[in-house]
Amino acid sequence: MGGSAARRAGHLPVETTSFVDRRREQAAGRELLSRARLVTLTGPGGVGKTRLAARIAARAERTFPDGVRFVHLAGLRDPELVPLAVADAIGLLDHSAGPPTDALVAHVRDRRVLLVLDNCEHLLGACAHLAAALLRGTPGVRILATSRHRLGLTEENLFDVRPLPVPDPDGDLSAADGYPALALFADRAASVVPGFALTADNRAAVARLCRRLDGLPLAIELAAVRMRVLGVEQLMERLDDRYRLLTSGSPAALPRHRTLRAAVDWSHELCTDREQVVWARLSVPAGAFDLETAEAVCADGHLVHGDDVLEAVAGLVDKSVLSREPGPDGVRYRLLDTLRHYGLERLRSMPGEELTTRRRHRDWMLRRATACERAWFGSGQREIVARLRADQDNLRAALHFSLSEPREGSVPDPADALAGLRLVGALWFFWHACGAPREGRYWAERALEANPGATSERARGLWVAGLLAGCPEDLTRGLRRAEDARELARGLGDTAEAAHAEYVIGVIRLFADDLPGALAHFEAGVARGPVPGQHLSLVGLDQVELACALGFLGHADRAVEVCEKTLRLCEEHGEQWVRSYVLRMLALAHTVKQDWPRAEQYAREALRLKLAVNDLIGLALTLDLTARIATELSGHERAAVLLGGADRAWAAVDRDRWGSEALNSVRRETESRAGRALGAAFTAAYDRGASLTLTELVGYALQEPGLPDATPPPAPDRPQVRLTPREAQVAELVAEGLANQQIADRLVIARRTAEGHVERILNKLGFNTRTQIATWVTAQR
Repeated sequence: MGGSAARRAGHLPVETTSFVDRRREQAAGRELLSRARLVTLTGPGGVGKTRLAARIAARAERTFPDGVRFVHLAGLRDPELVPLAVADAIGLLDHSAGPPTDALVAHVRDRRVLLVLDNCEHLLGACAHLAAALLRGTPGVRILATSRHRLGLTEENLFDVRPLPVPDPDGDLSAADGYPALALFADRAASVVPGFALTADNRAAVARLCRRLDGLPLAIELAAVRMRVLGVEQLMERLDDRYRLLTSGSPAALPRHRTLRAAVDWSHELCTDREQVVWARLSVPAGAFDLETAEAVCADGHLVHGDDVLEAVAGLVDKSVLSREPGPDGVRYRLLDTLRHYGLERLRSMPGEELTTRRRHRDWMLRRATACERAWFGSGQREIVARLRADQDNLRAALHFSLSEPREGSVPDPADALAGLRLVGALWFFWHACGAPREGRYWAERALEANPGATSERARGLWVAGLLAGCPEDLTRGLRRAEDARELARGLGDTAEAAHAEYVIGVIRLFADDLPGALAHFEAGVARGPVPGQHLSLVGLDQVELACALGFLGHADRAVEVCEKTLRLCEEHGEQWVRSYVLRMLALAHTVKQDWPRAEQYAREALRLKLAVNDLIGLALTLDLTARIATELSGHERAAVLLGGADRAWAAVDRDRWGSEALNSVRRETESRAGRALGAAFTAAYDRGASLTLTELVGYALQEPGLPDATPPPAPDRPQVRLTPREAQVAELVAEGLANQQIADRLVIARRTAEGHVERILNKLGFNTRTQIATWVTAQR
């Protein structure tokens, strides 16, 4: 039913309001899902399809060994993003150049997974196409969809989600407490009138009210909020007035639509003028948004000022128009889809309002993305990634608005397309570092097509498109894009964008196995030094790629020298992502030198950081390298376990379409060595590694040979541990690799105090090492 849910990509929504049980529907839905591969929950808006789907999926989770993935589609407007949203939910890092649906089918072909596609009605064609491809191309994928309309596939089984049953108000109400509609009203009313409960005196009135609301959960919740100022009988009288007014207008409307419309209209009328304007403008943000976004979108300095927005948002939360949910950076808000459509209808009734509101929203997302890019080479990378992930639907909405044809009757504004290109240019690091190259390429190509003029923004868009090329068949196009960017930037006198394009050209040469050419290219770039405006991440990566070319060509000492210089740059800024690559390059250089203990030390440090920043490709590459080192230090069986685990990381990437001969040579050599040494025993060790989660695997890789496994037991076997806020803060710093004195300096406390916090954390969690704390923190995230 209604209520907010905190959402993470792919995970089932976390319920933040109580769920009034629909046991029969849950059981029937699970039974239908057990014999049908595509089940669509249909029903009118506000009937509770999303909450029911989440409950059915949660109870079916054990049936799907490869997991349940929840895909939120309400915030999408572009049909081409549907397969990319599903890929994001299941963790696929698609570097291919073919249709994204094909990559998705190939990725899940041998998996037993349940996909929940929520809110399909505005993307029916794209959802139907994707569902058909998955059903016909895989044996083990099942789909649970929610939609106001059927998808129209022959394989589809419809499940009609009906309103909650309501007892006869004039009948026997002795068992009325067992009716979900009445229980829902009582629960929501008690949240605004503490102590409210169903009694013999009010059951008939509540039953009459719920019947008038047709048992629609959203309508019941909106009405229950009015209990703050009205009694149940008064609610009925006011609702009857609204209902009579509405039915006099459109007798052709469906009764349930009239009922919900009456409830929403009434909620709207009870809002202040300012709350009504804010409700309408907040229909523009997609998905969840924070207060800063609400202020940027709603405040125009005329009808609504910045200081007014918080008061209006608080009023809309009180009226259950906005739901409140936790986010990575504090509280976030969300309009239920039905209420968002209502708000958008109101917004469009105000001349010129939708266009100006969408521009305010887009300009705010551009400012936020630009600020994140400027801060990227620093200590707040995980927070930046979490914030942009939480804002992903809003970023997509801003890009879609900027790069789409204007609504009928509107005049196209080239400034909108240019703003879209600037937003693409600001998000390069997010798509590149966080494993979304396919979506980044999609937006970059659209932005370039919409902005053919010779500008610095186009030069940046060109090298971004080249940077996100990640497979052999796309490298030629990527190199052409980067070279075009360099030529355009030089012609404009933009040395920073020319330097960025030079980096991309060198990386593509490296991926194409032109090691001498890449070495000469990066040596020239590093010798030239940074230019004004060049992003420090790309300055650092210039040096990382130089070290990579040096290492693979056998110049290990020079590679170490370059890495140590880059490491100092990262440490000066508290940077983690580039630093993790530097540590891997140091491990590679010491592998070339056959200094195995030093190589292992750096590989372990790199692994910890790779897991912390969720760099799956970097994690897989480093696990391959760690396995090679293990063949020299700790045995071939350990190497085989690590290889099996590495393939779990590589499962998110089409390995055959990523990387180069040089990058993959370490893996092939390790497989050959371990396979020859272990013979038939190789498979058992490999399978053991493949069965570990990535967190467990990194814990295994970080432990000293011969010591007990450093990985904590799976969460179900360990009682829930609650750290104090300060202990949680210290645990995060331990996970970043800080020593006790560094923690003390960061928190401005005594070293002894920091030591005491670490000791208490170890005792509470039942751990022995700081590494276990780090893996536990990562698992909690």
